[in-house]
Amino acid sequence: MLLRNARIATMCDGPDYGLIEKGAVVIEDDRIAWVGPEADLPATHDLQGENMEGRLITPALIDCHTHIVHGGDRAGEFEMRLGGASYEEVAHAGGGIVSTVRATRAASEDELLHGALRFTDALIAEGVSVIEVKSGYGLDVETELKMLRVARHIGQVRPVRICTSFLGAHAVPQEMQGNPDKYIQQVCIPALRQAASEGLVDAVDGFCEGIAFTPEQIEPVFQEAQRLGLPVKLHAEQLSQSGGTQLAARYGALSADHVEYAGEADAEFLARSGGTAVLLPGAFYTLHETQKPPVEAFRKHDVPMALATDCNPGSSPLSSLLLTMNMGCTLFGLTPAEALAGVTRNAARALGLSDSGQVAVGQRADLAIWNAGQPAELAYRIGFNPLYRRIFGGKG
Repeated sequence: MLLRNARIATMCDGPDYGLIEKGAVVIEDDRIAWVGPEADLPATHDLQGENMEGRLITPALIDCHTHIVHGGDRAGEFEMRLGGASYEEVAHAGGGIVSTVRATRAASEDELLHGALRFTDALIAEGVSVIEVKSGYGLDVETELKMLRVARHIGQVRPVRICTSFLGAHAVPQEMQGNPDKYIQQVCIPALRQAASEGLVDAVDGFCEGIAFTPEQIEPVFQEAQRLGLPVKLHAEQLSQSGGTQLAARYGALSADHVEYAGEADAEFLARSGGTAVLLPGAFYTLHETQKPPVEAFRKHDVPMALATDCNPGSSPLSSLLLTMNMGCTLFGLTPAEALAGVTRNAARALGLSDSGQVAVGQRADLAIWNAGQPAELAYRIGFNPLYRRIFGGKG
C-alpha cells in the first residue's frame, strides 16, 4: 500500500510534529516500510498509490488509561456532585468505586463486553488503535479475572489492540473495610498471581490516595509484580500529595497517572526513572478540581507527558480522545503539538510499546488519516471528528 500526496505528522522525537509536506508512506504487510517526501520515493516503490489529496496523516491514536470494562453507571453521583458533594463524600456515602464494584460483580461477561464495546467503538471512530483497559471494579479474585478476560475479548471482536492493567489495589471492598493490608495480602496479590498465570496481565497498577491505599500498602503489590516480571504504573497525586509518584519512580514504573499534586521533586524522580506522566483532564474537569499538574516542571525535566480519557463511570465519563486533547490544551496549558504527542508517541511509551505511536520505518502500520490541513486542528475543534480513515495493522 502506498499513500501519497499527504501532509504527514510523523511524531518522531522532537518538540514539534515532525511534519513532512507532500509526503508518502509505504506499507508492507503490517509495517511501515518507507516514509518521506514523495519526491524522494525510491524507484522500487514507484507505485501509483492512493492520492490523499493533501490530507493529514498521523500515527493512529492511543488511549493509555481507561476503565471501560465495568457494570452499571453513576449518573446519580453526578447529580450529587452538582449538589455540592465532594468525590470523597460520595465515596464515604457508599458511592464511588464501591457502587461500581457491586454492579460489576453482578454482571456477566457478555454484559460487561457489550457495555465496553460502546466505548471501544467510540474510540475507534476517532482513529484509536490501542486502548489500555484496567480491572479494579471486582475487588475479589473471581471478578478481577472476569474483567481481564473481557478486556482481552475486546481485542478479539474489534480491530484494536488491548493492553491490560491489573488494578486490584483500587479500593478496599465493603466486606473488608478497615482492613486494607488484609485485603492486599489475601485478595489482591492472589488475584494478581492467578491473572498472571492465565496470561491476562500486561502491567500492574494501583490507586495511591487517601481514600484508597498508601505507598506502603501498594509496595507489596509492586514487589509481587517484579517477581512476576510485570511492569508497574500508578494512580498518583490525584487528590493530594501522597508520595505515590516517588514510589512509582523507585520501581521504574512505566507511568504515574493524574499527578495533579505532584511537585518539582516528583518531576525529577520521573525524569531519572524514565517514567511518563499521564495527564487526565477528564477527571480534573468532572471533579471540579483546581490543582493542575505541574506541566512546567515536567517540561523543565524533560518528562514525557501523555494524555488519556480515563474513561470510567464516575470521575471521568469521557470517551473522546479528541476532546481530551482539547482539554489538555485549554485546562492544562499543553501546546497542540504536546497534546498530539500525548496521544501517540508518549502514550505508547506509557504502555511500554516500542512499535507504535510514530510514523517511522519498522513501526506498526497503525495510521489515522484526517480531513484536516494542519495537526493543530485535532486539538482545536470541540465536538467534531475529522477522521477520514483509520488503518490498523496495514488494513483499512
